[in-house]
Amino acid sequence: MARSLRIAQDESADALLSSDPFALLVGMLLDQQFPMERAFAGPAKVKERFGSLDPARLADADPEAFADLCATPPAVHRYGRSMAGRIQAVAAAVRDDYDGDVTRIWTGVETAEVVRRLKALPGFGDQKARIFAALLGKQLGVRPDGWREAIGPYAEEGSRRSVADVTDETSLQEVRDYKKAAKAKAKAAKS
Repeated sequence: MARSLRIAQDESADALLSSDPFALLVGMLLDQQFPMERAFAGPAKVKERFGSLDPARLADADPEAFADLCATPPAVHRYGRSMAGRIQAVAAAVRDDYDGDVTRIWTGVETAEVVRRLKALPGFGDQKARIFAALLGKQLGVRPDGWREAIGPYAEEGSRRSVADVTDETSLQEVRDYKKAAKAKAKAAKS
């Protein structure tokens, strides 16, 4: 991972996201019901408090102690205790299914398989898997065969739909505006 990401809008958190692929995956896991930049700052908090983001160490940590660590203010997530369990579950999946190397999820396979593997992770549904695959493609150059077709609208060049499109403060705001407009449109359609 060579590119400098600017998702968390915090220099040290973004440096970690840029250098540690598992941190980036954990940030994506945390990106729900919580401000995007704070979710992606979560892995830096975990590393600072726990001392490591090694999937095996995280998976093997005492669940109660790890939940306390994630819930201690400022919490890693709005739902710190429950997200601690999800972090440990994802860490266990990476440890067990990919020999602790998260990049094996997206290395040497077509994008449809990348999306399938991501969807199999705890806490990752179809949309989250496609957004993460778009993030890999747009910002890190991970573009296996068929990446745009397998990801759909999140792969559109120049879009401002998701974290895959956040490269600075301006694009972060554009993504927020897009999401707000999409929610309003969905709400209006239900009425």
